[in-house]
Amino acid sequence: MHNLDLLAKKFETASDKYCAAYNITRDDDWVLMKLQEEVGELFQAWLMHTNRARDKGQTPDELKDMVASETADILGMILIFASTQGVDLNKYIEKKWRFKVEAD
Repeated sequence: MHNLDLLAKKFETASDKYCAAYNITRDDDWVLMKLQEEVGELFQAWLMHTNRARDKGQTPDELKDMVASETADILGMILIFASTQGVDLNKYIEKKWRFKVEAD
């Protein structure tokens, strides 16, 4: 199993716990909508971090942390989306980006 597949499983497990805690059904539409939500949150954090939106009292370090946090959320949702859709990211990374994701 590739490292990317292992990482996807960890994100899915965390998402399962989140959905159970908040009584959310994680279906295909929800996953894609959640991904869109996270992209929006990254945009908001980026605008704040780059002084193009009000910082809501956040320090520069807190804003940088928000950008990093939202980036991690997007990665998780991308991996969950790919998994739920049966997309072999390893294959398409190799095809589109021309490198192999290393296996354990």
